[in-house]
Amino acid sequence: MREVDVLGVRVEMPTNQPIVLLRERDGGRYLPIWIGAAEAAAITYAQQGVVPPRPLTHDLMRDLLTVLGHELTEVRIVALKDSVFHAALIIDGKSEISSRASDAIALALRTGSKVLVESSILDEAAIVVSSEEDDEVERFKEFLDHVSAEDFEGEPGDQPGDRPGDAPD
Repeated sequence: MREVDVLGVRVEMPTNQPIVLLRERDGGRYLPIWIGAAEAAAITYAQQGVVPPRPLTHDLMRDLLTVLGHELTEVRIVALKDSVFHAALIIDGKSEISSRASDAIALALRTGSKVLVESSILDEAAIVVSSEEDDEVERFKEFLDHVSAEDFEGEPGDQPGDRPGDAPD
């Protein structure tokens, strides 16, 4: 088993299908898992610290575990069958409950639990990103965080340096 970090949810284009992206903690592999829109929202809310006016299903599950005196020790992504990821919730370090990977990840984020992936799944389904590509992806994500629609207004050539022969300011 390899521990992974939950990087976040992205939307694959052109299908508009949400993906949760996991990154191997001590390695360079990334594991994309296609998920549903509701699960994407649940994961995003947890990562952003959004508290909905009424508890979502994963909040209810966390609260039930707490009230009943149990703890989600870890989440394990344990199988990949027919392009579907299967997970297990490990309760109190000994009991195992079958789960969808997306639900398990959403619950892990709410409880601060570790997320682990079977090495064989990473071998089969993960992608390797070189450090140069990883740096480029990080720069692009940072750019997207700071860009607005107004930055793209105007015609080409309106800004210094846009026309051939112009020097940038």
